[in-house]
Amino acid sequence: MTTLLTRAGAFSLALALAACGAPRQETGVTASNKAFKVVTTFLPITLFTRAVAGDCATVTALIPPNLGPHDFQAKPGDLTSLRQAGVLVKNGLEMESFLDKLVASAENPQLVVIDSSRGVATLESADHGHDHGHDRSHDHGAANPHIWLDPLRAVQQVETIRDGLVKADPSCAEGYKRNAAAYTAELKQLNSDIASQLEPYRGKTFVAFHDFAPYFAQRYGLKADYLVDVPELNPAPADLQRVAAAVKTSQLKALLSEPQEGNRSFNALAKDLGVKVVVFDPMETATEDASRDPSTYLKLMRRNVADLRQAFGQ
Repeated sequence: MTTLLTRAGAFSLALALAACGAPRQETGVTASNKAFKVVTTFLPITLFTRAVAGDCATVTALIPPNLGPHDFQAKPGDLTSLRQAGVLVKNGLEMESFLDKLVASAENPQLVVIDSSRGVATLESADHGHDHGHDRSHDHGAANPHIWLDPLRAVQQVETIRDGLVKADPSCAEGYKRNAAAYTAELKQLNSDIASQLEPYRGKTFVAFHDFAPYFAQRYGLKADYLVDVPELNPAPADLQRVAAAVKTSQLKALLSEPQEGNRSFNALAKDLGVKVVVFDPMETATEDASRDPSTYLKLMRRNVADLRQAFGQ
């Protein structure tokens, strides 16, 4: 009996020692990987980065999801986030014009900045260099920055984010690559589906509230017009006249507004022209829950296409 108890005790001790020596796993991720901190700028970049990061890193959005990049005001906590981060992911193309000063103030020489627009073919901002009487202080740069609204350019952004994270955190390289491959496959399928749905409207013009749609339009053989350059501007009389002419020429049934946009001039114009206002979401803002789910991009793009077809009278 004594021998049996001794053997049992030795066996238990061996199990305990083995358990102490084994590395602890948390949902398939080592603690060091989970502690790797990535900061993003605004909604589409946050969605793409979360898709790639998966369980490999903690992703924090610098801009609250209910704010667009034009409305962002930095707080002391934002500097703390940047000081603690290993990577910052941005859209680029001057979409986040506030960022350079903020990064400099954070004084984190180890911070890796991933510009997701690197290598993406760009289109010139429609009114760059032309004065329509607006305050141009909110203008983007020479290139229109809304590249994420083209699913295939979004693929390039995701791949750039993947490469940057693999380089910055090679301990989870396979995870980043696997996550990116799965997400880009969904983006490519999304592009195929949209192309099929919009094929009957090739060559048609649609009108959005602000100038966010040229990449989307180019991808699917459409033409995009707009009322103002950026959503903070108020339309001038010449803008209203130009859009009225475009609507009449294209025989649009609806104008494309934005979920966060309640512009009275746009609604009044639609009423004067006898057309409806439908929503096309440029994905600069969302709810907190939506910002945590990478599939939000896919869902909103599909909804946008359905609403665009309404604008064409489908």
